[in-house]
Amino acid sequence: MTDTPHRSRRNVTSIPAFLLITPLFIVLAMGVPLSYLVLRAAEADPALLRDLIWRRRTLDLFVNTVLLTGGVLTVTTLIGVPLAWIVTRTDLKGMRWITLASVMPLAIPGYVMAHALLSLGGRNGIAALAGLQVSRPTGLVGAIAALSLYSFPYMFLNVRSAFRSLDPGVEESARSLGYTPAQVYLKVVIPMLLPGLLAGWVIIALYTLGDFGAVALMRYEVFSFAIYTQYAGAFDRTYASVLALILLAMTAGPVILEARLLRSVRYSRLGSGVGRKHRLVHVRGLGRLASWAFIVLVLSASIGMPVFSLLWWILQRPPWGELGRIFELFLNSTAAAVPAAVLAVLLALPLAYARVRYPSRTTMIAERTAYIGYAVPPLALALAFVFFSLRGVPFLYQRLPLLVFAYAMNFLALAIGPIRSTMMLAPRKLDETARSLGYSPQAAFLYAVLPLLRSGVFASFTLVFVMAMKELPLAFLLAPTGFTTLSVAVFSRTSEAQLVDAAPYAAAIVLFSSFFVGLMLKYEGRH
Repeated sequence: MTDTPHRSRRNVTSIPAFLLITPLFIVLAMGVPLSYLVLRAAEADPALLRDLIWRRRTLDLFVNTVLLTGGVLTVTTLIGVPLAWIVTRTDLKGMRWITLASVMPLAIPGYVMAHALLSLGGRNGIAALAGLQVSRPTGLVGAIAALSLYSFPYMFLNVRSAFRSLDPGVEESARSLGYTPAQVYLKVVIPMLLPGLLAGWVIIALYTLGDFGAVALMRYEVFSFAIYTQYAGAFDRTYASVLALILLAMTAGPVILEARLLRSVRYSRLGSGVGRKHRLVHVRGLGRLASWAFIVLVLSASIGMPVFSLLWWILQRPPWGELGRIFELFLNSTAAAVPAAVLAVLLALPLAYARVRYPSRTTMIAERTAYIGYAVPPLALALAFVFFSLRGVPFLYQRLPLLVFAYAMNFLALAIGPIRSTMMLAPRKLDETARSLGYSPQAAFLYAVLPLLRSGVFASFTLVFVMAMKELPLAFLLAPTGFTTLSVAVFSRTSEAQLVDAAPYAAAIVLFSSFFVGLMLKYEGRH
């Protein structure tokens, strides 16, 4: 009875001090720049600040942002949930390949998806060349389409995981009580999917609230687009900071809501031991036809359409003369992404080590500091670093180190998972043996544990590297003058209706980003 509390106290008090340096550094690194947004907004007198918040344009931006987020959540749910059910609960053949194809849209960023949609319509669009008059899908509809076709895999992956983890015994118990198959799904299965649904909704909502490229190309005014226009046009940067703070407050909503909904709900399977496999639904006749029609429609829109569009424009004017420029911009993107990935891994290592080796409330909070940068909309984060560098460290303004640091903070959360999972497989005796031989905690980690984390470190590095290669808002506001990345090249050319010129740069991003999909699936297969 007295042993457990004593052991818990020992775990908390024995955390090496050097493991707490990283979370403190992250809090300062994120807190100081974000505080500059507050200071910039506070410079306005109270009357003006009140006017900025309650002016009609701010309300319109709020309504547009809510409509966009709600629309994307609705569409991604209508795509991701049925698709997850088909690949996990039916006896259709080839579901492993369908799963792979369903994740592939993550290799096509939202702004590239917007480029593909814009390519279809208009006087010189692909549809016009085929004799069809189709208007370009701009505005709310175009923005929802572009963001949904890119982000529905987040919903698919979370709900697929939830379907696979459900206990068949719960459904069998419901059927034994006289529930019809429809009632089993409505009253038992769907409520049990809530954690997966909420996880998908939070990720998609955060991405939608923070997106800049797709909404800007679709000319749909939401907070992120307005922040950029206010800042870039130097119209009213105080108003830009106010909008950024409102957007930051909006992103806290999904995170808080998820935590409250899941706090008092417990999901666990019945009994003990290894869970049984689910009984697959035999799909025949019209059901089989409808399932395959749905799969073909989703994959054609999310993969076939953008790939065909890029190939079409490239074939119209082969980009041989642009290869040198494409390679130059690829090197620029790499010059920022590689050090950002290295920094993210270096920060993630002590966080994951502390969480696994010294589990406690303290280390849990320390690990959660890594999610601050991921929860902040990229454009708001970029604006915070701009104001901070101008006033606090002007020698960093529009310098590559600032862009690298912003990338690392934004994607640090992605680096935690693979390292933490690999750390959990490393025997604890290694640390204890090294310490018994006289090694310090730092030396024990470096010489005994770190060599076993190579696969996790590589996975974390690659995830952050590839995401940084695709990043647009941070690159747009923080990149040095004359320093252009592939993502900025695609956005700049597409926004000026130079669809042919943008195609080879977009194709380069898609080809490179495909490595991210392969890595993610390979990593998932191991764990």
